[in-house]
Amino acid sequence: MQYKERYEKVLTPLADELRAYLSRCLEGQPRIDRISARPKDIDRFVAKATKLADGKPKYQEPLAEIQDQVGARIITYYQSDVARLDPLIQQWFRPIEYRDHVPESHWEFGYFGRHYILAIPSDVISAGWPKEMIPRFFELQVKTLFEHAWSEAEHDLGYKPGEAPLTPQQTRSLAYTSAQAWGADKMFDDLFRERAGTTGGATH
Repeated sequence: MQYKERYEKVLTPLADELRAYLSRCLEGQPRIDRISARPKDIDRFVAKATKLADGKPKYQEPLAEIQDQVGARIITYYQSDVARLDPLIQQWFRPIEYRDHVPESHWEFGYFGRHYILAIPSDVISAGWPKEMIPRFFELQVKTLFEHAWSEAEHDLGYKPGEAPLTPQQTRSLAYTSAQAWGADKMFDDLFRERAGTTGGATH
C-alpha cells in the first residue's frame, strides 16, 4: 500500500521535524501546554480516502488531495491565547486555509477549535526523503486544554469503527459536556483577562 510506505519513510520523521520546528518558532511564548505532531493513522487515512459524496468517491487522488496526512497541535491555557498565537503562525508559515470550528447554531454545543492548513516549510524536509512521498501541506490545530480534552474523549466515544452509533440521549450527554467545557474555558479566560488588566470577551 502506497500510504503505508509513505507513513513509514516520510510522514513519521516529518511529524517529528514539524514538532521541533513549531517548538523553536514558539520558544518562550507563555501559556502553551504542549506542542505535538503525528502522521495520520493508516486505518484513518484509508477510511477518509474511501469516503463517498453523493454516491461517488470524495477523493479522486487521496494521496495528493488529503491535506492532513500530518497533523500538529498547539494546546494553550486560555481562549485568548489562541488568538494571540495567530500572528506568529502567520509569520512563520504560509497559510492555505484557516477556519474556526464552532457548532452551526448558537444554541448548540459540540466541537470547538481553530484549524489551519499550512504549507510544509522547506527547512523540515530531509534531502534523503523520496520527493514524491512528501506532502505539500499539513494541518495545525490550536485549541485550549478544555477543547482538546473534550475532542479527544468525544472522538474515542463516538467514532470507534464497528460500534453502534450514539443514541440521541448519548449525543445530548456529549453536547452537555461540551457546554460545560465551553463554560469553564470562558470563566478561566475572563479571570485571566481580569488578572492581566485586559478587557474583552472570548472569541468563541
